[in-house]
Formats: sequence, structure tokens, C-alpha cells
Amino acid sequence: MAKQTAERKQLGKFAPQFAALNDDVLFGEVWAKEDELSAHDRSMITIACLMTSGDFPQLKAHLQLGKEHGLTKEEVVAEITHLAFYAGWPKAWSAFNLAKEVYGE
Repeated sequence: MAKQTAERKQLGKFAPQFAALNDDVLFGEVWAKEDELSAHDRSMITIACLMTSGDFPQLKAHLQLGKEHGLTKEEVVAEITHLAFYAGWPKAWSAFNLAKEVYGE
């Protein structure tokens, strides 16, 4: 998996320690341990967490990352539909709108 470095680009000067932890620990170590969970599965888990907590700006970024990790539109639609019953209908609507932006109609 390609190393994620978005935080250094976005926050490196403003919050260098946070950016380093994001890039080096979260993405550099945790996401990179594909012998425990694949990037595909980590994306599914992360999308679920972000949708249920209503963190929609981050959700859109992780939907895009999930697409890069091989999540199909059908998998994302099934995930959001399933989560609608646990996280709430309005969150599912919001998540579907973001998924449509990432995957298209």
C-alpha cells in the first residue's frame, strides 16, 4: 500500500507532531500491517466508524481511499445500508451522497 502523507501536506507546519503521528504511526505502522487486516478490510472498518460518528469530511476521504483499496460500489452501498439501521437513517443519507460523489451514479 502506498504510504499516506496527507497530514504532513495539510498540517505539517501548523501541527507537526500530529502530522507525524498520523503519517508515521497511523498510516505508516497501523495501516501498513496488512498481515493482520488488509487495507480493504481496514477501509470497511474505518468507513463504518466515520459514518456512525458523523465525521463526514473524513468519511469522504476514506471512501476515496477505500475505492483505491478495492472496495466496490456494491460493497459500500451494502455497508451503508446495513449501518443505517444501527447508526441512523440521516447518517446513511449523508454517507450515500458522499459515496455517490466518489463512485458516481
